[in-house]
Amino acid sequence: MCEHDHNAGPVPNQVLARRSVMAGAAALAGLGALGFAAPASADSGERGALAASYHGSALKTVPIIIEGGTLIDPATGDTVEDGVVVLRDGKVEAVGTREATRKAVKDAAGQATRIDATGKFIIPGMVDAHVHANGLEDVRLILQSGATTVRSGSSTFYQDIALASLPKWNPGLSPRMHPAGLFVSPEQGDSILADPELAPLAALEGNIRDVKDLAYLTGVNLRRGATVIKTRANPRAGLAEQDPLELVYDREQLSAIVKAARGARVLCHAYSAKGIAGAVGAGVASIEHGVFVDEQTIGQMARRGTAFTPTLAGVAGMANSSDPVIAERGREFGPVLAQAVRAANEAGVLVVAGTDSFGTDVMPIGVEAQALEDAGLSALQALQSVTTRPAKLIGVERQGVGRLLRKGVADAVILGSNPLEGTQALSKVEVVIAQGKIVRNELN
Repeated sequence: MCEHDHNAGPVPNQVLARRSVMAGAAALAGLGALGFAAPASADSGERGALAASYHGSALKTVPIIIEGGTLIDPATGDTVEDGVVVLRDGKVEAVGTREATRKAVKDAAGQATRIDATGKFIIPGMVDAHVHANGLEDVRLILQSGATTVRSGSSTFYQDIALASLPKWNPGLSPRMHPAGLFVSPEQGDSILADPELAPLAALEGNIRDVKDLAYLTGVNLRRGATVIKTRANPRAGLAEQDPLELVYDREQLSAIVKAARGARVLCHAYSAKGIAGAVGAGVASIEHGVFVDEQTIGQMARRGTAFTPTLAGVAGMANSSDPVIAERGREFGPVLAQAVRAANEAGVLVVAGTDSFGTDVMPIGVEAQALEDAGLSALQALQSVTTRPAKLIGVERQGVGRLLRKGVADAVILGSNPLEGTQALSKVEVVIAQGKIVRNELN
């Protein structure tokens, strides 16, 4: 967990070469500098200014009818046996009993793909609130796990911003991505080459620490199309040479980032009690990792509505590292973080699931949900941690993300067992539908 260095920037190891990624990112940045805005998000309803002159049109999806399974509403835990979902034109056209969906099924039947979910359980597409995706293979693996909406924890060359545009052209190629762009952090490494507007920051002595420079970097991200902002209070726990309790940015610096974000929600990587308290006081939307959060700050998070993305499975998983320093941190941090998750959940803090997956090292989102249940969340709360809770954090609940609602987004997952009886069911994914397209089907 967090062994990756977001700044130095490993890039996809597929056929696409590093120089191609950099060239594409530079092209994106250059066009932005000329006054073109990058696409706002996969859910913005726009094709994206950079593709507005393209002569072709987006790929279309065919209707899908899912029938016979048990529908689960994560908001309430209510179920509908022998349920039906009709997906059409990227939306949920109908959902509920056979009687309630009869007309929609009849209208779509002649052209629809039908999925028999008898004996299975149907939930909305899941949400992973903390990923680092840099390429197509990365997001393919994320989708396979059932996460159809993700919040980026930053990328190295604006790849997440490009990925956010893909579903409008090719549904199912990428999750609904809420991109952060570059990590707002003291050292940018090669990421500074992603954008000509970042060149002035290369002249700084002491890296990016002045509040005006932090605001500048935040603004560049927004201009390139970031819809969330990622920053930090502490270094990484997954790099042995770094001290994860050292303070990187204090409350004043983090406040400058929050202000410069202009309403875009800020997620903050933090481990130490002081770092977490400063981030919460600065007004960030969520604390990422948050191992040593104290009782007073948990109370403040509950009052302010600050969410908690503990990435628990990843933090505890450091105990399996071959590096003795990292392994020891995992053994120490894992139990402390599990206790923090339990205390935060009991205090009414919005605990959400995030895997901190990086590149093709993708942890299925169900694994994190299971870790949260093991820490003290109920099975329903663990299901909500990958559906309704992160949808609320990101601000997309009204679009139907996290629930199967009429006119909501056409994202659905079919499970082999009931997640209300045990969260391990969320790792038994048999069908994934993203943006109205089947991207995984093991029922045929």
